[in-house]
Amino acid sequence: MNELLKFPCAWEVKAFGPSTEQFELEVVQIVRRHVPDLSETAVTTRASRSGKYLAVSVAIRARSRAQLKAIYAELKAHPAVLMTL
Repeated sequence: MNELLKFPCAWEVKAFGPSTEQFELEVVQIVRRHVPDLSETAVTTRASRSGKYLAVSVAIRARSRAQLKAIYAELKAHPAVLMTL
């Protein structure tokens, strides 16, 4: 990741979990802790075909590798997050 990315850069954080409004809010809350100036328009969601799961994508301006690592570590520690990209 070090060689390929030059910070700051555009980045999309994705988290997958249950298809609930609460899940979306929790993902956004986690990302916002690390990106306080997060725009409301930065968040998009997509339900799975069955409607059981939800993909939450958050477009951010990443400032550092440490920032990205912190976001992903907190998302992965959340019990509702099944997978991150």
